[in-house]
Parts: sequence; C-alpha cells; structure tokens
Amino acid sequence: MSGNRTISIWFFIGALLLIYGVLILLSGFFEAPRTQVVMAEYHAPIWWGCLLLIIGAGYTIKFFPRR
Repeated sequence: MSGNRTISIWFFIGALLLIYGVLILLSGFFEAPRTQVVMAEYHAPIWWGCLLLIIGAGYTIKFFPRR
C-alpha cells in the first residue's frame, strides 16, 4: 500500500448526474404523451437529459480518480 487515497464526492455526484441524464434522455425519446400538454413541442425531457449528461460528464472527467 503506497498511501491513503480518497475519491472525491464530486466524482460520484457526476456519475449520478450522468446516469440520471441518460435515463431522462431515453424517457424523452420514448414517451408517448397521453394528454395535450402546454408547450410539449419543446421536448423538455430531451433538453434536461442533455444538460444533465453534459454536467455529469464534466464532473466525472474532472474529478476522475487518477493513479
């Protein structure tokens, strides 16, 4: 053992945001609206999924535990 190594909490937060982004993005692609929703043509789940993917990837890459 060379030393006590810790992993930043921001790495795990980034991983969670990345996972949530994928799930929300996929739900946005495959959802079938049953009722008429105001401003449904803007596809909010797709935009939020992309935003969470970008933020999650940024945190995951920036705080990735290195050797």
